Amino acid sequence: MIQLKEYLNLEDFSRIVFSNEPIEINKNVMKRVEESFAFLKEFSSNKVIYGVNTGFGPMAQYRIKESDCLQLQYNLIRSHASGTNQPLNSTHVKAAILARLNTLSLGNSGINSSVILLMKELINRNITPLIFSHGGVGASGDLVQLAHLALILIGEGEVFYKGERKSTKEVFEIEKLEPICVEIREGLGLMNGTSVMTGIGIVNVNQAKTLLNWSVKASCIINEIVQAYDDHLSQTLNETKLHKGQHEIAKQMRNHLQSSKLIRKRADHLYSGTNTEDVFKEKVQEYYSIRCVPQILGPVYDTIENVAMVLENEINSANDNPIIDVKTQQVYHGGNFHGDYISLEMDKLKLVTTKLSMLAERQLNYLLNAKINELLPPFVNLGTLGFNFGMQGVQFTATSTTAENQTLSNSMYVHSIPNNNDNQDIVSMGTNAALICSKVIENAFEVVAIEMITIVQAIDALNFKDEVCTETKNIYNDIRQIVPTFKEDQVMYPIVQKVKDYLMKDVI
Repeated sequence: MIQLKEYLNLEDFSRIVFSNEPIEINKNVMKRVEESFAFLKEFSSNKVIYGVNTGFGPMAQYRIKESDCLQLQYNLIRSHASGTNQPLNSTHVKAAILARLNTLSLGNSGINSSVILLMKELINRNITPLIFSHGGVGASGDLVQLAHLALILIGEGEVFYKGERKSTKEVFEIEKLEPICVEIREGLGLMNGTSVMTGIGIVNVNQAKTLLNWSVKASCIINEIVQAYDDHLSQTLNETKLHKGQHEIAKQMRNHLQSSKLIRKRADHLYSGTNTEDVFKEKVQEYYSIRCVPQILGPVYDTIENVAMVLENEINSANDNPIIDVKTQQVYHGGNFHGDYISLEMDKLKLVTTKLSMLAERQLNYLLNAKINELLPPFVNLGTLGFNFGMQGVQFTATSTTAENQTLSNSMYVHSIPNNNDNQDIVSMGTNAALICSKVIENAFEVVAIEMITIVQAIDALNFKDEVCTETKNIYNDIRQIVPTFKEDQVMYPIVQKVKDYLMKDVI
């Protein structure tokens, strides 16, 4: 059981979302929320406050009659529950709910405690609101997607429950749950924020960490396969550049390869003074996709770390408008709902993920192209050349998927389109950025899955199974449980999917 208290770190966030840890609300959080609600109720009685007794957006100049103020909140929720396209997956939705719950628990939104308590129940009981992928422009936050969450909280709309799509009313009756009480600004308080893009962003970061881990491992194994020299991984060489990520990737590779019998020392072969060849049969140094891994994956590591920091800041920030501050006894109007921080970080994350997929594709091509590697049969074909095809077919998939990533990596952050009668004249497109980033990460897993199948076939082609290091042998054994060594041609799509699922299953 994880308590929501003063600060929610990404480790606990991930345990709730990925490991289904239940949550409970600390009493101090409930007190903070109730104090904020009570203050706003009293403060707003004779003042003009946006979204409490005014219309919304460009209609804010219209005063709302006191008798219509609560209906205003229902009107907002229902009218903006207008998403289209595919539903968000359950992990993305759970992350979005948790992100919204945490920011509302800060006591800067003036909502009543029924909102907090019901959102907690949705998370703990694995009730997934129907939220669509299309609709958010990321300023005034994730208005459309969060409207779908709010719709469920008022007892309307649809949810996914025990594998079925059902009406919220039916599921609430089964689970004996009551809709929230709308009392002041619960509609706007739920909808005005960055929680969908941020929740999806945190899922992306976790998956990106797992993906990077596999890319490092694949790079290590290819270094073994080609019996590379070890100096490009040395601490001395890599610390002549001052980037943390490069240091970390090189260190991870050294740790992985420490028991390898295949990695060579340059001093033993090229610095010994015994080599008298005029034309060297063996490469003096490897292709960039093998030799420059710390320099290529180092920026990926650094970017993931920075994105994680921004996302953790965001889930612990008030991203609402207006902001209620009990301490100063004021209500402040501004734009904390704007999603530029998340949009930019999602663009960064998809850029480095695309570069990672490009590295994997080039490493794959190296293994498949016998003219380049001068070690392996064409397409790592363990069958009869000309008659069998080896990994030839799946290279097309890896190449086309990498190309798709390159196209998807165009920025959303700089693609603002004004809307809302130009009230929202510059927006973040953060939800789109987060969802496209998610697609890029999944694509990259497909490329790495194809690379890993090729790697284990290459190990068998060279009869290196007993020569590789302990870490590599463990990975080899795991993948061979999924796809045994093959010489005859196989239907590859189920194999690729199984290996992809294996790579994605471990969330870091």
